[in-house]
Amino acid sequence: MSAKSLSLGEIAELTSAELDGDPDFLIFDAGTIRECRPNWLTLVSDEKHFKEFCASEVTAAIVYTDAPPLNDSKITETPNGVKMTLRVQDPVDAFAKIVRLFRNMMKPPAKGIHPTATVSSTATLGEDITIGAGVVIGDNVTIGDHTCVLDNSVVMDGTTIGEQVIIFPNVVIYDNTQIGNRCILHAGCKLGAYGFGYDSSSGKHLLSDQLGYVVLEDEVEVGANACVDRGTFSSTTIGQGTKLDNLVQIGHNCQIGKHNLICAQVGIAGSTTTGDYVVMGGQAGVADHVHIEPGTMVAAQSGIIGNISKGNYFGTPARDVKQAMREAAALSKVPDMIKRLKKLEKQLASQQEDQTTSDSADKSTQQDAA
Repeated sequence: MSAKSLSLGEIAELTSAELDGDPDFLIFDAGTIRECRPNWLTLVSDEKHFKEFCASEVTAAIVYTDAPPLNDSKITETPNGVKMTLRVQDPVDAFAKIVRLFRNMMKPPAKGIHPTATVSSTATLGEDITIGAGVVIGDNVTIGDHTCVLDNSVVMDGTTIGEQVIIFPNVVIYDNTQIGNRCILHAGCKLGAYGFGYDSSSGKHLLSDQLGYVVLEDEVEVGANACVDRGTFSSTTIGQGTKLDNLVQIGHNCQIGKHNLICAQVGIAGSTTTGDYVVMGGQAGVADHVHIEPGTMVAAQSGIIGNISKGNYFGTPARDVKQAMREAAALSKVPDMIKRLKKLEKQLASQQEDQTTSDSADKSTQQDAA
């Protein structure tokens, strides 16, 4: 349920916090400092946020244990009134508990199969699962215990889904996809669509064989409207613990390593491989048949056109970030250099003109003397 208001005393009890302030002061919501009002509760997780809290109109905050005491003269003299704190070991965790009380969070869906769902008689369903309204479960699908498939999602034939998987609404899972345990698939993502592969030798673009499938290892998360294409003959694999942000595109036959972080709108072309713990910033692009070594970091909007060793990369084509920054700094000087060059060209032209005039005068003098 959503709380209308809570006193600081109640919040202190719920979070096992040390209260420095009025236990009867009422809190009506919780949020970050930039959006908070005086009667809201905010989060202070470090010294920077503590200073922002002191300068803000917000009255109360959940703070870290070692935050400065309220009797500090610098604090009591703040222009925005009295400050009250709840001190805890883990302010982020405590704040999250309180925020949930002020939000209409999604309730845990009811266990069982919704009457409007369509489930094949050949499907194998685990215990304590949830199949939401309008869901379609195809032939020979296997779903593990405690898995939740929410409204209007489609799970096509031969797919295997592990235990404790959460599938949000409108997800489409093509045939023979293999999903490990504790994965999260956000709304609208697509797994197993045909790869972008064509035979153009006849003058037409004829779709190549699309006989493979997609494998998500345990604890993979796929963002909203992200797409992972099936392999041509075997698998496109996303390694254990890897997180794909919204609108990510993974091409056919890719082998993505474990614990990668791939941010929004990254596009990875077919048959690319990555090592473990690779990080790619938003809108980075990777060409096909490229290998990226473990531990590599690729900055946003960078373009990878060939194999790269472990390091930090930026730019298109991507290169070592320090080199890229030096090149960018040098490039910023080009307009001024062009101005100086034009000025030098004018000076040189003027000198040449003066020299020509001088030479002509000398010749005239010589002729007169003759």
